[in-house]
Amino acid sequence: METKGTDEVEKLKSKFMSAWHSVKYSWVLKTKTSFSRNSPVFLLGKCYHFKAEDEESPTESCTADEFDNDVVMGNVDDFRRDFASRVWLTYREEFATLPDSVVTSDCGWGCTLRAGQMMLAQALVLHFLGRDWTWPEALTLEALDTETRTSSAARRLVASLEASFQGDRPRLPEPLCQGGAEEADSHLKEVYHRTIVSWFGDTPSAQLGVHRLVHLGMASGKRAGDWYGPAVVAHILRKAVEAATDPGLKGINVYVAQDCTVYSADVIESHSAQADACGGPEGHVTDSRAVIILIPVRLGGEKINPDYFNFVKGILSLEYCIGIIGGKPKQAYYFVGFQDDSLIYMDPHYCQSFVDVSTSDFLLQSYHCPSPKKMPFIKMDPSCTIGFYSKSVQDYERICNELSKVLQPSLKEKYPAFTFMKGHGRDYELSVPAEKKEWPFIRDKRKAGATAGDFVLL
Repeated sequence: METKGTDEVEKLKSKFMSAWHSVKYSWVLKTKTSFSRNSPVFLLGKCYHFKAEDEESPTESCTADEFDNDVVMGNVDDFRRDFASRVWLTYREEFATLPDSVVTSDCGWGCTLRAGQMMLAQALVLHFLGRDWTWPEALTLEALDTETRTSSAARRLVASLEASFQGDRPRLPEPLCQGGAEEADSHLKEVYHRTIVSWFGDTPSAQLGVHRLVHLGMASGKRAGDWYGPAVVAHILRKAVEAATDPGLKGINVYVAQDCTVYSADVIESHSAQADACGGPEGHVTDSRAVIILIPVRLGGEKINPDYFNFVKGILSLEYCIGIIGGKPKQAYYFVGFQDDSLIYMDPHYCQSFVDVSTSDFLLQSYHCPSPKKMPFIKMDPSCTIGFYSKSVQDYERICNELSKVLQPSLKEKYPAFTFMKGHGRDYELSVPAEKKEWPFIRDKRKAGATAGDFVLL
């Protein structure tokens, strides 16, 4: 009886904290973001230019809100469309309890998991849709109005404390696409789009959802409510893709670098697959799997070393780069680009309600963000995970050649952020399990203090 009472108290406490966070994190997108009209903007390998209508105009910057006006020319709409097409995964509330807990929201602690999900989602978009794909409705997204969203969050605060059950709303079946080849292609891309988003749904059955990630993190001693570093998340993502049962994810592997070293033979081996799993002759090995390469690195000591700024810019200028799981102390972000000395990122610190992605016509608007954010390079936490997408062995060889130029150390910084080596990791007697070789990214939380690489999540 006492145990039951304790569980009820914990559930009520969890519900109250979830509701409080939904109000608290409704304010994070209030500030406006300014962009220079005189400098190029890079977004995951693509370059955009914002030009003033009057070239002699003294105004040198514009805000994201001004994108809706005719003041700025150039390919601003292309940038808006591209950014808003990236899959945005944020805090959610009111979902099923997470494994081994009574927690029904990841508000306040799950930002690194969400940043990792966004990076993985971008890799899947490259795999199934290509870098040039954009969501047809990207430019129709409404600006995130703080007052409206906060009022809504306040209403949910009251409702969450009063309601104990929420009925399912009826859904209409998805209309079939009829027409020519162009319409059929558009419909197919939208099916892929919805499928990718559904894999990150906040349900226990979602292949790459937060429930699955928390469950896999338990093997490393993590629980719902704990902080997750960028290197820990890299290994959890690898396990999630490896354990996925959906046929669509069978053609993808995730490779996590060891000690800032990418072993080429291991990556090439990850590209190989038994052809019988892909419809070919049984037992025949073929180069048929794409590989997502995740590289946990540390770009400095207590703070980021400014000598790495150009390196980060070079990485984000490559089309096969899928972004960076990073952030600043106490907050994790998903870095997707830069302008001048500022990083462009997608912010997971925004609490939204649970969406049932198992229905055929679930709303996609909350999975796309119309508002890019910027942060000075100097505020970047030195611990991060860099991601790349390699479609084939030939792709990987090209990536190695191009990255070797980006990785050239500067005159002040003698060591590159990471390296490529021939052979397998086992050839170098790396007998310690990968999860144990993440220093300085993981620390025993029983020890006092924390490193600058740890994210202390609010």
